[in-house]
Amino acid sequence: MKILCVSDTVVQQMENAAHLRRRYSDIELIVSCGDLPAHYLEYLTSILNVPLFFVRGNHDTQYTERPPGGDDLHMHLRTYRGVSFFGIEGSVRYSSSAIQYSQGEMRRMTWRAMLRMMPRRLRTGRGVDVFVAHAPAKGIHDREDLPHNGIAAFLPFMRVMKPRYMLHGHTHTWDNRDIVRTQYEETCVMNINPVTVLEID
Repeated sequence: MKILCVSDTVVQQMENAAHLRRRYSDIELIVSCGDLPAHYLEYLTSILNVPLFFVRGNHDTQYTERPPGGDDLHMHLRTYRGVSFFGIEGSVRYSSSAIQYSQGEMRRMTWRAMLRMMPRRLRTGRGVDVFVAHAPAKGIHDREDLPHNGIAAFLPFMRVMKPRYMLHGHTHTWDNRDIVRTQYEETCVMNINPVTVLEID
């Protein structure tokens, strides 16, 4: 299955229908890691005629009134064509705005998720195939400034739940030297910002 992963940056070429159909005609699902306008995501899904899974980024407060047409993965497990997805929204708390969480709040969310997924983990060897987040994990593709600190609780989540992939955005990759793909235990961690195609067999 080919998945179009997007986050954080509206790419002008992606707003061209002919370009989308030519470049991404074999895409079967769109996954958004957040901080994108709802109308942009709806345009992508309508042109490519595929489903959308998303998590909210820390700037996606407008989704409260007008969410994009798709499935919100935050604290939900979804399966599409035999591949399971689970998501956690937001970033580390650095201001009073919504969709930000303290490290403690993130830890409690991941523990709740692990408890729910443990039967699946024991039965299949994985709690989930694809873990979708807005923020990166602590020490993997994150930054030293507070708004872009990684989430510490994502590390034990990956160790225990053993997702094949963790997809995230939030940190921009303007420099070609930035590392955007890292193996952590059994999980391939990918910073998909702004556009990445993931193929899962």
